[in-house]
Amino acid sequence: MSTLQQQSILRGQQTGRSQEKDLVHELFSRAAKVHPNQTALYYKDDAGQEYVLSFKELDNITNQLARALQKYEKIETTSQSLIAVCMKPSHRLPTVLLGVLKAGMAYLPLDAEFPMSRVKHILEEAQPLIVVVEEGADLSIYEGTLVITYEQLLEKAKQEQEDALQTKESLNQLAIVLYTSGSTGIPKGVLIPHATLLNRLQWQWRELPYADDEKRCVFKTSLTFGDSIAEIWGPLLQSRTLVIVPKSVTKDPEKFIPLLEEHQIQRLVLVPSLLRSLLMYLDLRDNDNVLDRLKLWVCSGETLSVALANQFFTTFDNKDKVLANFYGSTEVMGDVAYYLLNKREQLQGMEKVPIGKPIDNCIIYLVNKDLRLIPQGEVGELIVAGRNLAAGYICERDTHKFLDNPHANDPEYPKIFRTGDYAKIVKESVIYEGRVDSQIKIRGHRVDFTEVEKVVARVPDIDNVVVLCHKPGELSQALIAFVTITNGTTLSSSDIENLLQKTLPPYMLPQIFIVDHIPLLTNGKTDRQELLRRYESSCSNDEDHVAMNCDYTGVPSQDLAKARILFPTIASVIGRSSRTPVMLNANFYELGGNSLNSIYTVTKLRDQGYQIGITD
Repeated sequence: MSTLQQQSILRGQQTGRSQEKDLVHELFSRAAKVHPNQTALYYKDDAGQEYVLSFKELDNITNQLARALQKYEKIETTSQSLIAVCMKPSHRLPTVLLGVLKAGMAYLPLDAEFPMSRVKHILEEAQPLIVVVEEGADLSIYEGTLVITYEQLLEKAKQEQEDALQTKESLNQLAIVLYTSGSTGIPKGVLIPHATLLNRLQWQWRELPYADDEKRCVFKTSLTFGDSIAEIWGPLLQSRTLVIVPKSVTKDPEKFIPLLEEHQIQRLVLVPSLLRSLLMYLDLRDNDNVLDRLKLWVCSGETLSVALANQFFTTFDNKDKVLANFYGSTEVMGDVAYYLLNKREQLQGMEKVPIGKPIDNCIIYLVNKDLRLIPQGEVGELIVAGRNLAAGYICERDTHKFLDNPHANDPEYPKIFRTGDYAKIVKESVIYEGRVDSQIKIRGHRVDFTEVEKVVARVPDIDNVVVLCHKPGELSQALIAFVTITNGTTLSSSDIENLLQKTLPPYMLPQIFIVDHIPLLTNGKTDRQELLRRYESSCSNDEDHVAMNCDYTGVPSQDLAKARILFPTIASVIGRSSRTPVMLNANFYELGGNSLNSIYTVTKLRDQGYQIGITD
């Protein structure tokens, strides 16, 4: 049997139990007392209108909102109350969230782009007191739950007192419920207490502290995604200004990069696909000093490849920048391990960028199927213990994921979370080796193939479906649903995709690939590699596909030569995911384009001598 030193255990720095008893909102109020006139929130809308709130103003208005929210509390409620929030990024969003926490409640993020069936499941299971929405929102999707607009809530709040609330509170009380893709095909609500959130933030403040001249930070991540938590509360609790970025700006490097420059942003959290997009855009520009102040680049949500890390250091040659690779999931407060790259030389000889070591007060174990520790260097399932663990799932679902810790000698670490990821430990650093089950990250969102399969299978006349990811983590990554259809039906791929658009969010929408049968291995399991080979084979004749997918109808004769370069370039970048031909009045994003391949398209066109911007 291996010794403890040889076994696959890594411990983060142990900081001891803090004497600090303040909750998230109490830490904010403390910051507001120290810097009352400093700007807390800054937002500029698409029309150029600016909205600014000082720490004192935000503290006062959220005290009023909290009192207004408390009036929705039900006397018979025994568990902690939830407030669902479905709002666009603006100065109003953090204001509502802070008001919810001050009311002694937890916030539950929703997205207006969620399919109605997903929203209905979440509301029925979580039973929030109310849903706070924008003026003019479609209220039909919230049927059965009380809905109030921000404007209505604000009117009620104006009648309340501005002084701080006196409530009985505990660090173990809930702060947030985040829904994530479930292994059973049903979304699961992850329960995040204040103590869990604060352990993550306190590690960040110690390991990656804000510089004295770092006055502003950006909030640009969807509220339903775990990275939003540290983006919002990390800066605000440290008396920094939170710059709220509209979605339209985040998706467009020609708008996003000037915003980062204008506010002298020094750190940025982003998924690798967005990093790739920004690097490609920067490489098109001649200004070597662009984003000179942005020193810390944090990648999370997807696998960071060595090639992309190399590209980062090529773009920012000798610029004294740090590229961080964070690893985690919603169940471990978004991030539980990290690796810092300070120079290109660290990448020499690497096949994969490590996910590194655990954050403070956390332990990573690698185990076999019986949860026994394995020797270092071997691949096993990654399980986590420590203060970053969530309190489980709402309605106590999937109890096999949160278990008693069989390796705990310390009462500090009584529980473990099974991540479902494979990893190994090499030179005191964790190397990620992929998923145990059928989940993957797409644009930072965890997508469970089972959930997608169940939705596809409900389409009439589909017999069987298998969902796989082609080239995960690469530019051409694609989610593919291989389907067989009932004999005698004329269902086409586009028919199925059109139906799925009504029930799946964009990042979960697969390409449909119709096959005559699902191939099996000798053991009766699905032959996934054979399905992917068939898909690759169908893509091998891409030149014919590109030619076929261009329609020059209506193009003026004097522009035809340019169109014969532009259209095929777009078709080749979007690939087979294009659901309609590239034509004169086609919308790039509706064809299947996104912020990343828009940059790639511009790059290819510039290589051919055409100067064009992202927004052209």
